Amino acid sequence: MARYEGKVVIVTGGSKGIGRGIVKAFVENGAKVVFCARGSSGDGAKLKGPGCCKFLSCRLVSFTLERFEHIDCLVNNAGWHPPHKATDDTSAQEFRDLLNLNLISYFLTSKLALPHLRLRQGNIINVSSLVGSIGQKDAVPYVATKGAIISMTKAMAVDESRHRVRVNCLSPGNVLTPLWEELASHTPDAAAAIRDGENCQLLGRMGSEDECGAAAVFLAADASFCTGIDLLLSGGAELNYGYKNQVPV
Repeated sequence: MARYEGKVVIVTGGSKGIGRGIVKAFVENGAKVVFCARGSSGDGAKLKGPGCCKFLSCRLVSFTLERFEHIDCLVNNAGWHPPHKATDDTSAQEFRDLLNLNLISYFLTSKLALPHLRLRQGNIINVSSLVGSIGQKDAVPYVATKGAIISMTKAMAVDESRHRVRVNCLSPGNVLTPLWEELASHTPDAAAAIRDGENCQLLGRMGSEDECGAAAVFLAADASFCTGIDLLLSGGAELNYGYKNQVPV
């Protein structure tokens, strides 16, 4: 059964990784999806299902309205995790650039889409990260942007409740994506880094792009009494004690 039949969805950063999984899930559930990404569409434009999808590099909101006349859901997903770097080695400009990409782009896309989402009592899904809540070593700018996304989601949910627009957050933990593999490649042993990533979850594995897509469809189609929530898609990575002492003994 197509759970989002005929709905119109915008996804930013939809060409690979978590974004590709989200585009795929909405198409499979009957939605008309318009997505963007830096560079090419990857294989996203080839996705098949009851719905359809279209790749754009610009004019995302205006094209969607011209083509489909309305918007039901916006998924803010575009972002980047830089290679791990200590605070001492991080410049102010690097921090500003990441804020623009990971956070301010979410705000601006939401601002453009909200007048149209209000007409449909639609919803926004902001993709954050588990580390926005629990922190991460040598990743202060990234963690700061992701934590801000969670806070912005709650504030926007308050403001938009008067228009019956729901605003929720999806925070994946370790998901095996091209970006995760790229970050692992910067370590001395990429295979060992991936194994360590798998062992961070109580479930003993990383999440998948498809699981991220299923969670996004749940928030859009099924979670009709949820707004302002942060849905952790983490395999239990935030639970229980683990060896975390970084002080030499």
